[in-house]
Amino acid sequence: MTLKELQKILTSIAPADREAMDRAKKRQAELAKPPGSLGKLEDMSIRLAGITGQVRNQLESCRILVFAADNGVIAEGVSSSPESVTLSQAVNMTRHITGMSALARYFGNSVVVADVGINAEVRCPAILNRKIRRSTRNLAKEPALTRQEVLDAMGVGLELASQAKEEGVQAIGVGEMGIGNTTTSAAVLAALTGLAPEELTGRGAGLTDDAFRKKKDVIRRALTLHRPDPADPVGVLAAVGGLDLAAMTGAFLGLAAAHVPAVADGLISVVAALCAVRLCPAARDAIFLSHASKEPGYRRAAEELGLAPFLQLGMRLGEGSGCPLAFQVLKAACAVMNGMATFAEAAINDDYLESIRTPDAFRVDTP
Repeated sequence: MTLKELQKILTSIAPADREAMDRAKKRQAELAKPPGSLGKLEDMSIRLAGITGQVRNQLESCRILVFAADNGVIAEGVSSSPESVTLSQAVNMTRHITGMSALARYFGNSVVVADVGINAEVRCPAILNRKIRRSTRNLAKEPALTRQEVLDAMGVGLELASQAKEEGVQAIGVGEMGIGNTTTSAAVLAALTGLAPEELTGRGAGLTDDAFRKKKDVIRRALTLHRPDPADPVGVLAAVGGLDLAAMTGAFLGLAAAHVPAVADGLISVVAALCAVRLCPAARDAIFLSHASKEPGYRRAAEELGLAPFLQLGMRLGEGSGCPLAFQVLKAACAVMNGMATFAEAAINDDYLESIRTPDAFRVDTP
């Protein structure tokens, strides 16, 4: 993908449809229930209207897009898992035996796995071959990627988002598989926010204290070496990012352009969402955060996005594992909007609510 093509995508992304959201709010006010009594489900249904332009939405077809790639920074000893796990788990995802894909199969969601940078020859026909290169370079010693490699990976995400829209998929989760990608995600987040790596870096899949110290030191040294410009997300991804992160960034942009609800998973996914929003602030309106990851950088990334996750399950698996669960909650929001009767349809006179329709009337005071 060229920079000109990226700019064309960015200019095509529109903010949420406020007129559709107003119509959704009006319908919520007419449903036979106390105002606001279904909490975040009401908010979700209104946000969905803003994305699709439709008050009544169906999410019968949901998909998780998984972008798999290796990261050269693992040469620094920042991961407890061997690089071979990336390929093994990418294959296992197509067999529906990983955490994410088992959940997806249970709930009837499709899973598409794309190789954008696995450091091996992939012989699994169920994995899409979109390899940009084998692994990234070691960001501790040189830029992880060239700007063109970042753009090409973003192009893969855009392609698969557009393809899903054409196939009638109605909501898409954005996941990943890549040993070492909590290191790259923390580095990208630190570069974008200016926050110290110590605040953002977690133990990933598990690290000894010595390896954890090394991981934070590697990120610090890489940021000092490359000094990426926070105003240039493509440059940040090139300096300290990964092919999975770049492809996921493209997917979030593509879904926003296609008016398809996008669901972010954990740390890696939400950092990619932040990259997308830094490139195009309007893309934020299409993104839902599924669950609050235990990784320390997750909270700061969510704050930067100005979005809140709606599940608190103590998860930190990654892969896109929060997305199948989030789809069920979003479906519940649609069920309320589509299936509930209005006061008129239920033959209930709602005049008694007039004095308490203001938001303050339903404030819940906690001790």
